[in-house]
Amino acid sequence: MLRKLLNGFNRIESVLCRFLLATFVCLLFVQILSRELFDHSFSWIEELSTYLFVWFVFLGASYAARMAAHNRVTFQFRFLPQRAVDWIEAVADLFWIAFNVYFIYLAIDFIFYRMNKFWKAQTLGIPLPDGTSLPIQMKWIYLILPIAFTLMTIRILQVNYVKLVRHEQIADPDQVDLEKIKHDLHLEDQVDDNKAG
Repeated sequence: MLRKLLNGFNRIESVLCRFLLATFVCLLFVQILSRELFDHSFSWIEELSTYLFVWFVFLGASYAARMAAHNRVTFQFRFLPQRAVDWIEAVADLFWIAFNVYFIYLAIDFIFYRMNKFWKAQTLGIPLPDGTSLPIQMKWIYLILPIAFTLMTIRILQVNYVKLVRHEQIADPDQVDLEKIKHDLHLEDQVDDNKAG
């Protein structure tokens, strides 16, 4: 049951990241075309693209935490057994979790108790039937901070559970790509040898 829930959550997170990336890239493309072809600029596109990019970056950080793809200095672990490396990294992750929890507290405190309630997005708003628009409060945009750091914390715990309890290794995405490239090059060499022979 938990695995199905996490798999569904993984898909939602992945689709959301892709949607945010595609949307802000398309919006910026429209803005460039509009400026170059019609000498007209949409001010709301730039602001919305910036916010979408920020949300994409923070959700992408959570996605990277799920894949254990964050940068780490690991050369000093080369001569240690993998189990020891997993436990050392888990202890380091405790500091990361502590930072995340403190940051979540600060973000919630800022957004709901210290932020000026009248801060609004400069050019974004929800159109109303009377032709006016309802401005979007900045707290809804800043809400990505506690959301993303909460998700990252969950992902860090998830990765450590997989490594320490289930004794499974999470493949480094960069290493997987490197292995695929080596495999493809090896196949090309075999094809070339067969053609020559």
